[in-house]
Amino acid sequence: MTWLITGGAGYIGAHVARAMTGAGERVVVLDDLSTGIAERLGPDVPLVRGSTADRGLLDRVLAEHGVTGVVHLAAKKQVGESVEDPLLYYRENIGGLTVLLEAVAAAGVRRFLFSSSAAVYGVPDVEHITEDTPCAPINPYGETKLAGEWLVRAAGRAHGVSTACLRYFNVAGASEPRLSDTGTSNVVPMFFERLTRGEAPRVFGTDYPTPDGTCVRDYVHVDDLADAHLVVARGLLAREPGEDLTLNVGRGEGVSVRELAALVGEVTGRPAEPLAGPRRPGDAARAVASVERMTREFDWTARLGVREMVESAWAAWCLRHPQARAM
Repeated sequence: MTWLITGGAGYIGAHVARAMTGAGERVVVLDDLSTGIAERLGPDVPLVRGSTADRGLLDRVLAEHGVTGVVHLAAKKQVGESVEDPLLYYRENIGGLTVLLEAVAAAGVRRFLFSSSAAVYGVPDVEHITEDTPCAPINPYGETKLAGEWLVRAAGRAHGVSTACLRYFNVAGASEPRLSDTGTSNVVPMFFERLTRGEAPRVFGTDYPTPDGTCVRDYVHVDDLADAHLVVARGLLAREPGEDLTLNVGRGEGVSVRELAALVGEVTGRPAEPLAGPRRPGDAARAVASVERMTREFDWTARLGVREMVESAWAAWCLRHPQARAM
């Protein structure tokens, strides 16, 4: 097998590439490097700089590298930006996916794994979100992920491609510093950024119907998420043409934002009472995955806990921000 990983120089994509090559899979990465970093990739991973919207480039890459399966992670993913510029998100996330699937069908590629998101669920009022929980996304980003799932499944059935859609919950941690999350839109690096400036972590909403009043979320270590990609990608080999899977990827355990802030303070040695702010529109009180299907289908469960996520992320943060450790 040779796998094309789109967006493979990104935070999650580079971890997926590392997991797959470490397990002996052949990999080629396609990334436009708009947010990806080439140095995240190992020396033995070919990198093609370009867009999934470039059909000619896709045809060449699929043919020249003998690609037999695709792991599609390339996408715009900032919720706020998607609200401000929905046309960009539909053009990039749905338009690029359409061109990629056209190239896949023409090349006879028969396995396709799609990076989706728990954002497809919106704000369900359930203890644990199963794959059968109704989807009602509340922002254009989530809409494009749900529409992407529909497109992947339909194209798979029409062209005999076995497909899987992985709905990630909240991703954190790093396997090594060079692969770490360099953005500050996710909650853990957001807390680190404020602590590095000498400010208390900010918590949005303290009056939710949860034990401590803050939102409860399911966090999964990026290493576990990468391993899930490897397991499911390999599992597609045994699936019938056109068969599809939809799978949650999380730990199945909830952690409140206040609990996370306390753990960040403990790991960093900078305990601080969080600064309470108003609720953000659309935040669910609780969003925790049911991971029973992943366990049943692939005998897979996450191995790493929230402490490992925070510790690995902090170590990587301090290497990029030396002033953080010195404070």
